Amino acid sequence: MRPARFAARVALVAVMGALAGAVAPAAAAAMMDAPVPQRAAVAVGIADQKPDMFGDPRFLSLGIKHARLAVGWDVLTNPHSAAELDDWLRRAQAADVQPLISFMHSRGPHRRVLPSPARLKHEFRRLRKLYPWVTTYATWNEANHCGEPLCHRPKTAAAYYKVLRRECPTCTILAPEMLDIPGMGRWVKAFNRWLGFTPRLWGMHNYVEANRFKTSRLRELLRVTRNAEIWLTEVGGLVRRDNGSTTEIPEGSRHAGEVTRFIFDDILPRNPQVTHVYIYHWNSSSAKDTWDSALITPGGRERSALFVLARVMRFGPRPLGSFRTKPLP
Repeated sequence: MRPARFAARVALVAVMGALAGAVAPAAAAAMMDAPVPQRAAVAVGIADQKPDMFGDPRFLSLGIKHARLAVGWDVLTNPHSAAELDDWLRRAQAADVQPLISFMHSRGPHRRVLPSPARLKHEFRRLRKLYPWVTTYATWNEANHCGEPLCHRPKTAAAYYKVLRRECPTCTILAPEMLDIPGMGRWVKAFNRWLGFTPRLWGMHNYVEANRFKTSRLRELLRVTRNAEIWLTEVGGLVRRDNGSTTEIPEGSRHAGEVTRFIFDDILPRNPQVTHVYIYHWNSSSAKDTWDSALITPGGRERSALFVLARVMRFGPRPLGSFRTKPLP
């Protein structure tokens, strides 16, 4: 299906919504399979390193106003990376989309080198000077995962969080984004001890459990953060993976659509502390991508997950309990 046909289908959904208001309540529900609002609206965004979505009519038709980008802490020191960042942010601004910027390891030759808090402050000031309109940041991407140099250094992560908060008290600063892996709770507790308090905003990437239709790690994060506000800054249904991981996760396009339904129709109604969801990612670059949880195929066709998202953007999540997929081991 091409963008024009997608737009037509989204328009048909809107027409059905309008018709529903003119008929009997029972008939309206049957026509639309309409949801009953269970909670306040959740901010929905897309996490993608590419700026392709900002020029895609399908993205624009959804009315999404949030997007996430992960950047190396030293992104401005490399001309190529700096140019990519500028392109992504300028396109986001033109599309009236609010960015969430998450820091991560250097993408240069010194991946495992961490900045001192003073150096991170310097780089953050440079970034703020160039893009003062960007006001939402996450302290670090998947800080508890040992692919990141902060894996065993919650004390350093706490120092980074303090730097960002002090440098921009009017910004929205998320504590480190957690990956839903064993040991997550211990890492968060250690971070809180070094910080001296528990931040009220946290990010989480719950790929593993969302794709198994479970929420035990999310509940664990809520417990150790004293029911803080949680942003799912990366989550999505896995279509295909070839990244060398030994963690078993179900795959497939149909599966990804079911996972997307689970996120919006089960996780959100049951967990009102989750206030933002960023689906990763918009489009797959090629059939050789090592990770594919995209809404658009490499050939440009829509997957079922995109139509779930379109329904959510139009009507919101379905009533709690409408999703009955059995949790996977």
